[in-house]
Amino acid sequence: MGRPRVVIIGGGFGGLSAARTLANAEVDVVVLDRRNHHLFQPLLYQVAAAALSPGDIASPIRWILRDQANVQVWLADATRIDVERRVVHLADGPGEVAYDALILAAGVTHAYFGHDEWREHAPGLKTLEDALAIRARVLMAFELAEREKDQAVQRRLLTFVVIGGGPTGVELAGALAEISRHALVNDFRTIDPEAARIILVEGGAEVLQTYPQPLTAFARRALERLGVSVRTGKPVTRVEADRVMVGEDSIEAGTILWAAGVAASPLGSSLGVPLDSAGRVIVGRDLTIPGHPEVAVIGDLASFQTEEGHTLPGVAQVAMQQGAHAARGALAALAGRPRDPFHYRFYGNMATIGRNSAIGDFGWVRLKGYPAWLAWLFIHLMQLVGFRNRFSVLIQWAVSYLTYQRSVRLITGPSREPS
Repeated sequence: MGRPRVVIIGGGFGGLSAARTLANAEVDVVVLDRRNHHLFQPLLYQVAAAALSPGDIASPIRWILRDQANVQVWLADATRIDVERRVVHLADGPGEVAYDALILAAGVTHAYFGHDEWREHAPGLKTLEDALAIRARVLMAFELAEREKDQAVQRRLLTFVVIGGGPTGVELAGALAEISRHALVNDFRTIDPEAARIILVEGGAEVLQTYPQPLTAFARRALERLGVSVRTGKPVTRVEADRVMVGEDSIEAGTILWAAGVAASPLGSSLGVPLDSAGRVIVGRDLTIPGHPEVAVIGDLASFQTEEGHTLPGVAQVAMQQGAHAARGALAALAGRPRDPFHYRFYGNMATIGRNSAIGDFGWVRLKGYPAWLAWLFIHLMQLVGFRNRFSVLIQWAVSYLTYQRSVRLITGPSREPS
């Protein structure tokens, strides 16, 4: 008889938190992920905006967990979970892996609200590949506009629409405004990058709706000072090549980016338990699924309601706390003890809007403007995995702040040709 095996699906914030919590436990841990790296998603938009390189915000999972002797890392694509046999099916050899306890932290992907045909015209931002593709689209738009003689086509090429007024959309729109107003301002001869239009579209009443009203109002004013046109109160009704319909209004745009919705990993549906409207697994107070106390679901894939009736958001701090709790719960279950209920501790939410401007809600205090921006820099720098990453990002930020330049303005991958 070998030691019990705990399988963790997903090497994101939740999965890594769970693996680290099991560092000195008398169990064997197998971490499965379809990619070999952990991605610091809060800074992914900076790769898309040519401020950081992919290696600055990603680290190999094997390197992160290198000192944990009880951990194996498998580069594998989990396709289905058989809760009756307690095995995870894999897309390739060895075909399946058995578990005594399972922690599912597979995350989410883009959701287009039933309009998957929009995906081709409005890419989302979830992976490094997404970020590099968006970076190429944005920079290529300026390149194409530089040689375009038709003023109408040139105006369309220099119009950027970001759909979704959550933190990703707000940060991406602010970054695009800074690129056009500062980083590219002296690079072209026949176009004025400052003439680029950045339009942020939010179907709700206001951007950053999960934040208190004084902060959302400040965020909107900060975006508008950057030159971003903020449109709220009307949903997107159609997305086509080079065109977005907002209500009855048509916007011609050369670059359309999606930051509006997410859909849960299909792994959740293979568990055979109730899901919410977004496809997330409805978990119990201890993060497990009905009828299977050996299976815990955490992070973006979990639909967890607090005692006050609020569903926890899909943010890093929730995933990290749930990961650690699920790991402790797995050890308790393997020892024949009941799992404790999960209690979330709110440490605060932050969003950056641009240079010297951010907002932060910490419950006991609310920050905005320059103080919030400094706090945002410090917190995100400290959360990055590895000293090299922190040092590299610090240098990149310092150079960008002093010179207004973006150091990674590289167009990679297939070039986009004019339509």
